[in-house]
This record gives sequence, structure tokens and C-alpha cells, in this order.
Amino acid sequence: MEHILSSGLKTEVMAKKNDIFGQIQSFRLSGFILSNLVYFLFIGFLAILYIGNAHLAERNVRNIQELQRDIREMRWSFMSLQSENMYNSLRSEVVDRVKDDGLRLHRGKPIKIVVRDEK
Repeated sequence: MEHILSSGLKTEVMAKKNDIFGQIQSFRLSGFILSNLVYFLFIGFLAILYIGNAHLAERNVRNIQELQRDIREMRWSFMSLQSENMYNSLRSEVVDRVKDDGLRLHRGKPIKIVVRDEK
């Protein structure tokens, strides 16, 4: 029984010792943190900048991809309109379109109009 009591006392003494060492250690750690608070704040600021920069870069990449998709669509539209314009500007197409208006293609030489000045 004596052995059990002595081991219980030892554990209490060890617990108090560990508790005291824990307090000293936490005091040292808090002293370290307080003495280097400026550096910790600077590191925190750099971490916030890093995260913000990553978000900005991702947003820019998404915008670039969206603009590239728009450019592809506009290029397709431009090429489509250009080919349609080339087809519509053919001489035979122009003749067919103006035939309904009573205009026709003149096969002879052009007539020169001369305007005389009356002075």
C-alpha cells in the first residue's frame, strides 16, 4: 500500500512539474511570439497577398478563355459574311438582282456625255 501511495505522490509531483514546465514553455512561446509579432504580421500579410494574387490570376485566365471563345465566334461570323458578300458581288448575281427593277446589262460601247458651257 505504501508503494501505491508513493507512486501516486510521484505522479502528482510529476504532474505539477509538467504543469510548471508547460507554463514556462507557454510563457516562453508567448514571449517569442510577442517579440517577433512584426514578422508574423508581415508573413500573414504576404500570405493574404499570395492568395489574392492567385484569385486574380484565375479570374484573368477565365476572362482570357472567354475572350478567345468570342474571337473564334466573331472570326467565323466574319468569314461567313465575307464569303456571302463575295458571292453577292459577282456580276451575274448583280444582273439577276437588278433585272426586276428594269435595269439590264449594256452590251455596247459606253456613251460619252459632253456638257457644253453656255457663256
